Amino acid sequence: MNENAVLDRALSDADPARTPRDAAPDARAIAVRDRILRDTKAPRRHHRRAWTLGWASGIAAAAAAVAIAFVTLTPQEAAVAGSPLPLDFTEQGTVVEIVDAARADLAAGGGPAEPERISRTAGWFYSADAGNVGAKIVPQFSTFVWNADLSGHTTIMEGIPYDPADATANNRGEVMSSGRIVDEIVQGPGEFTTEVPDAPGDSAADVRAMLEAFGMPADPTAFDVVRAASTAFGEWTLTNDQHAQILALVEDAGDAEPLGESTDRLGRPVAGLRMLDPENVVSEVLLISTETGRITGVEETALVDDGFAPAGAITGYRMWDVKE
Repeated sequence: MNENAVLDRALSDADPARTPRDAAPDARAIAVRDRILRDTKAPRRHHRRAWTLGWASGIAAAAAAVAIAFVTLTPQEAAVAGSPLPLDFTEQGTVVEIVDAARADLAAGGGPAEPERISRTAGWFYSADAGNVGAKIVPQFSTFVWNADLSGHTTIMEGIPYDPADATANNRGEVMSSGRIVDEIVQGPGEFTTEVPDAPGDSAADVRAMLEAFGMPADPTAFDVVRAASTAFGEWTLTNDQHAQILALVEDAGDAEPLGESTDRLGRPVAGLRMLDPENVVSEVLLISTETGRITGVEETALVDDGFAPAGAITGYRMWDVKE
């Protein structure tokens, strides 16, 4: 099964039903919450947690009118064992070796010839009501397509939730669709807001400008690069050359840690690089396809107990579809 097959099947199986009025908050509500928290200058740690769990992108600012329900997205606080198990990496290697191998695969081609205004994403988060009752892991699949006139269409489908204590479910490579669309969002011309409305170029300067528009500072850490790239992947499917430039920035930052090779949660072979945020409260693992060289995912881990998750808990996971 190729690396698109799971998402393709999940999306094709979807039920066209709309979200009931009493449904739990979906990715649109989560994204709205994240924007509110960013704009109100919330404390750093709370800001970081909101960003982690609000993985879906491409939601219009007009969606701020949506009511946000009182269901929270927080990890099970009792034990790290209740969170998804981290990926198991082997054959560590070095950052240079991992990036050089990815460059060679990227040079072989297979990506889009031009940046495309589409993002196909799979994400995982914890869902629990007040008091952390009924904690579960809820996969979601999102397809966001937008146009030069800033119109767009988002389809969000829920995967089959499972108990965070279920080790078998946590370790399996394939996450199954529930067949239920939890939201569809149609945006008219001018309704989608983005920092990068025009297709970015492939040069190092062009890619740096794109990432800076998405929040990367002028002298970035590897963590800064990955965070800005994650935002970009929520809106664009980038070219192989652009992926190579992003990986060069990660390497040049000098603070990424090589993890070696693993298999991601959709069964795809990947190499991993870990980076810490400047406050050392969270780490992110950048996943790079060992078949195509393209960046295919990010996994986040809490390093300290911040009231949302215990130290060592996996708190967020996002994967991006890669065309062959």
